[in-house]
Order: sequence, then structure tokens, then C-alpha cells
Amino acid sequence: MNFDEIIDRRGTHSSKWDMMERIFGVSPDTGIAMWVADMDFRPPQCVAQAVQAMVDHGIFGYFGDDRACKEAIRWWMGTRHAWPVEPEWIFTTNGLVNGTGLCVDAFTAPGDGVVLMTPVYHAFARVIKAAGRDVVECPLALHDGRYHMDFDAWDARMSGRERMLILCSPHNPGGRVWSAAELKGVADFCRRHDLILVADEIHHDLVLPGHSHTVMPLADPEIAARLVMMTATTKTFNIAGAHVGNVIIPDATLRARFATRMGALGISPNAFGMHMATAAYSQEGADWVDTLMTYLEGNRQVFDAGVNAIPGVKSMPLEATYLAWVDFAGTGMTREEINRRVQTEAQIAANLGETFGTGGETFLRFNLATPRTRVQEAVARLQEAFADLQ
Repeated sequence: MNFDEIIDRRGTHSSKWDMMERIFGVSPDTGIAMWVADMDFRPPQCVAQAVQAMVDHGIFGYFGDDRACKEAIRWWMGTRHAWPVEPEWIFTTNGLVNGTGLCVDAFTAPGDGVVLMTPVYHAFARVIKAAGRDVVECPLALHDGRYHMDFDAWDARMSGRERMLILCSPHNPGGRVWSAAELKGVADFCRRHDLILVADEIHHDLVLPGHSHTVMPLADPEIAARLVMMTATTKTFNIAGAHVGNVIIPDATLRARFATRMGALGISPNAFGMHMATAAYSQEGADWVDTLMTYLEGNRQVFDAGVNAIPGVKSMPLEATYLAWVDFAGTGMTREEINRRVQTEAQIAANLGETFGTGGETFLRFNLATPRTRVQEAVARLQEAFADLQ
């Protein structure tokens, strides 16, 4: 595996590279794509081999007999996360945004409140609003440059009409790995307010060296009666286009409700995604992830050293994911001026912080999962764009 290899993704229908000029005004010919959360790396060879085997066979019919895929999921969760999962708990959705939408549909009604700890992954709010539910923002507290949970403040925000909380663990965009004690606090909060807990752990394999993630059901085993776990191979192995996700529900009553909605909507799996996920959740896939995280830690060090040297700019300490969350508040500049310098002068496409909800207004999110030479170039461009602050 060669994470330093530059792979030209332009003209391949890549959202990350082929849409950035339309959205950000950044040309793919001169710019650097650091927004959409996919990686500029090839997945492990075992995934490519699984797809090649399908091509060699030459018939692309409906996928059936998911026992091998479920066994691979069980092996991964047990081996990598010490969580024993039963096959009947596992549903396959068309990615985890689809999984989120199915949860909102299955467990809430129009007009209900769905709680988000903001700033947080922007697709959550989009799905909730599109379903006719209300987003209830519980802002994270920012102390010493890190996000913390503020349960007392959040308790005061509850009106009794909330039915669900969507937890992002590890946190996107802040990169926090929540402690077991914090996760226990989330479980207690959900019990106090009678909330279904949807734990989106799509980034739980992407934990940087020196940090350790706890899956939600291990932080509080008693939460299983109201827990929906969402995990996936897509972020971990850079196969987001496969649109395949795992929705894992230990409780039989919640499983029945979810299965009913999946059946009503005619959800069935993508064969390519199922073969890719089965191959990825393997020892070869595990070794690839371990090597990836060492490489991403090197990228993080390069990026943080360069960006934090700009007066008034601070990258939040990254513990998981490959998404740097950078605060420009100390520059004293308006959002418009910050965006102009990053997009027009530096020619970098980064996610705008305000799209992540309350608390994100002065931030930009940068994707570091790209060859290191690109990270180094991005740092140099940012330092040049803000050179007058030096």
C-alpha cells in the first residue's frame, strides 16, 4: 500500500473533486479538495479483489445469502471492538445517512424533536428536517480547545416532545473520542428523557495512535433496550460509493419496528457493497487500517504544526477521524473574509463550519486523508493566504 501515491480523481464523477468548483469556486485543476469525507487512497487489495471476482464472473444479479457478510461483521465487532453481535441484530442499509433516515422514520413521528449535539455532521439535520421532524440542538461546551458534554444545560432544553438522540461517536467534526464516562452520561440522559439512542459510529475504526474508542453498548450495557448502533466499512476502507451500512439493533422490539419500515420502503442491499464489506472486514483489512492510521497521524502532525503557526488560527486536537476542525475566530475576521482567503487565495475547498450547526460558525473542516505532499501544499497555501498575520 502506498498512501503517498497521487491518484488523479478528476473526471471520475468524484463528488469531492468534480463538484468543488460548482460549490466553492475552486478549480480542480489548481485547487485542493479537502471537503467531502472520503479518502484519496485506494482501499485494501482484498476489496479490489472482491470486485474483480464479480467482474470476472460477469453476472451482476440480486444479492442473496448474507451469512458470510454478517459473520464478517460479527468477527470485526468482536475482534476490533470487543462487542459480541448476533447475526439477527444486523440490518444492511444503503449507507448510514439512509440508516439515519430509516431510524427517524421508524422511531419518531412528524413534529417530534430529534436531539443533536452541535456542531455535528450536517447530514443529520438535513434528514431530520426533510422528514418533518424538529432539530433540537444541544450545543457542546468548548473548554481548553476541546468539546465537552454539558448535560445540565441540555436537561434544561428538553421540552418532553423529543423522541430520539443521534450521537456521533467519535465526533465529527471535532475529532473527539468520547470517554466511557461521557458515553455513560449520554445513556443516562436518554433514560431521563425517554429517548431512543442512535449511535452513529461510522468513524469508530479511524482512531489515531494513543487513543482508544469504546463502543456505546460496552459503555452502558443497559442502554441496549433503547439503542440503535450504526457502523460501516465505507469510511474505514474508503468505499463510500458502495453505499452499504450496518444498522445493529440488540433489542427485539426496536428490531421489529425497524424491519417493518425497511420492508415498507423496499430496502435491499447493493451486491457490490456486500461483497466489498465482506472482504474488508478481515485480517488483511485490519492490517491496512492500522497502517492507514499511522500515516494519517503523520498528516495530522504536519497539518497542525503548520496551521497552528498562523496567529489566531487553531486546529482542534484530533483524536479520531481524518477531519481537522480549525477555528479561525482568533483572526478577528468575518466568515466571508476567512472563506475568501481559503477558497479564492489558497484555492482549497473545505467544509464551512456553519453547516454543522450551532458552534461551528468560526470553523472550517479540512480532510487530511490525502497524500502528504498535498497536506504540505495546503499548509503552505494557508500560511501564504494569512501571511499578513505573521
